[in-house]
Amino acid sequence: MKFRVDRDALADAVAWAARSLPVRPSAPVLAGLLIDATDEGLVLSTFDYETSARATLKADVSDEGRALVSGRLLADICKSLPSKPVEMAIDGSRVTLTCGSARFTLQTMPVEDYPTIPQMPTATGTVQSDVFSHAVAQAVTAAGRDDMLPVLTGVRLEIDGSTISLLATDRFRLSHRELGWAPMSPDESLAALVPAKVLGDTAKSLTAGSEVTIALSASGSGEGIIGFEGNAPGGLRRTTTRLLDGEFPKVRSLFPADKLTIAKVDKAALIESVKRVSLVAERNTAVQLAFSDGVLTLDAGSGDEAQASESIEAQIEGEDITTGFNPQFLLDGLQAIDEPVVEMAFTQASKPVVLSGAVTDGAEDSGFRYLLMPRRLLS
Repeated sequence: MKFRVDRDALADAVAWAARSLPVRPSAPVLAGLLIDATDEGLVLSTFDYETSARATLKADVSDEGRALVSGRLLADICKSLPSKPVEMAIDGSRVTLTCGSARFTLQTMPVEDYPTIPQMPTATGTVQSDVFSHAVAQAVTAAGRDDMLPVLTGVRLEIDGSTISLLATDRFRLSHRELGWAPMSPDESLAALVPAKVLGDTAKSLTAGSEVTIALSASGSGEGIIGFEGNAPGGLRRTTTRLLDGEFPKVRSLFPADKLTIAKVDKAALIESVKRVSLVAERNTAVQLAFSDGVLTLDAGSGDEAQASESIEAQIEGEDITTGFNPQFLLDGLQAIDEPVVEMAFTQASKPVVLSGAVTDGAEDSGFRYLLMPRRLLS
């Protein structure tokens, strides 16, 4: 194996492929990055039996071949190289990397021990990359982080014709985002439970091209794999990951049909107020929100401890209501909303609130909703 490649293209592709390497690999070879050099260019791959990453880029290949080297070490080296062409070649059981006057020698790992990287399923459709990245970032806000409840660490991706729905919950909050896309089949109807962290990282990393291809095995077929593919300045980027097993809870019914109290509040003002008032809130205690007479009053702290109170304007329709929420969960939902005015819809104080962007005349609904359970208020 011997090739010459642009330094920036190599550094970007290696960093992209190495981002999904396991921190504590179950086998030494899983810490490796596989380099395939062919007459068509380079393919850089990583795989940990769950998630794979594959980056292609152009290179002048004089000798075809493949090598497996430490992915994180190669990423660190490439990031530090001078802005000159890079040459790599196999020298016995080592790979030499030369860039200008800099020269590195890396120990290779046994390629024959590296697992077979899964193939992409058949493409299901395409979606605008920036829209998909933003929608996923909103959805993963409510995903669980407790590995003891693996089903809740995923995002349920539902495909129904030209609409994708993303749902996530950690039992205390629920996010729902809808967006349009271009399916290969107009009657497509599929669902998958995708690890939230992988989905979030992947969607964010595939924004260089104009669109992302989603490839999902039909229910009951394949190995339960979903794939994402997009273009980058240096070449193609592709990620696959195994789907989570288990039944995602039926959460759509949690969004109430009735709205007895609706409050519209300036989002930026509410975020700043929650941040200030919550400074005195003890761990695991709520910030109280009282809606009355066109004013939202926020309170935190109680008894002999520090206390804080602040009032901001609110447009209120319906009955007065007083409730309380985990301040960080409330902030997470507010910060995920795009619109400058947030709508807070209540049924009663002991029931969840639904946060969404207030839609003005002529504006299009962003398709994002965030449901948050209330917390018990301290007496």
